[in-house]
Amino acid sequence: MTDLDAQDAKLVTLARASMARIGASHGAAVRDADGRSYAAAPVALTCMRIGALDLAVAQAVSAGATGLEAAAIVTTKDDAQVSLASVREVGGPGLPVYVANPQGEVIQVLTT
Repeated sequence: MTDLDAQDAKLVTLARASMARIGASHGAAVRDADGRSYAAAPVALTCMRIGALDLAVAQAVSAGATGLEAAAIVTTKDDAQVSLASVREVGGPGLPVYVANPQGEVIQVLTT
């Protein structure tokens, strides 16, 4: 388990809340370069599917974010396949992405 600072722990909490709100299999949150946080759950419509992490990044960009500091994804899957493409594009290389279980325990730290 990884010890997180308060701001990174907040991302995990926001991701958990987004996931729980709609009973989704995962939720995500990102923090932009100005310290603002954005959280999302996945969207599954007949016309489109958007993962929670991509949606959180899209919300940040839509709000004017020009960079990211960190991201978190909470998932019920032990072997979650996490796409970091959108996080990498907006945040650049070396950004931490915390992967946590539904209890909020970080089980893996990925890097863009």
